[in-house]
Amino acid sequence: MSVEAIFVSVAADKLKRFADQIAICLGKLSDEQIWARGHENENAVGNLVLHLKGNVRQWILHGLGGQPDIRVRDREFAAAGGETGSELAAGIRETVEQAVAIIAALTTEQLTRIYTIQGRTVSGVEALMQVGEHFAQHTGQIIYATKNLTGQDLGLVMPRKR
Repeated sequence: MSVEAIFVSVAADKLKRFADQIAICLGKLSDEQIWARGHENENAVGNLVLHLKGNVRQWILHGLGGQPDIRVRDREFAAAGGETGSELAAGIRETVEQAVAIIAALTTEQLTRIYTIQGRTVSGVEALMQVGEHFAQHTGQIIYATKNLTGQDLGLVMPRKR
């Protein structure tokens, strides 16, 4: 297996795993908890899910996949409700599934090509790294918030070593 094939496989698998963890969190929270903010400078879990969806759409679907850039970033943080936990979970899973299809089809040429995404000049590899790191960071925040809001052990474990 080539380095490129391993890289795109791992990138796609991580996004799917994080989306599954977010869905577990959303399933443990009430809609009120999903949209709760401790103070005005804090993002609710719902805002973080919308933000991840927008980021993946902009960087992968648009940046690497050539789809239209429909992101309105400010709306991701301004939202104070409107979507239920099940709707948010379905939305992030659908976006990740679309991204995974694009990632799986990336060629070496596309991974090494230079793109301008969100005003930044990056290679395809850098775009995938940015999305993965960003998704991991906010997934961790969602997990932490869920534990704080529910007081529960979420049962999330790392995958087995290969």
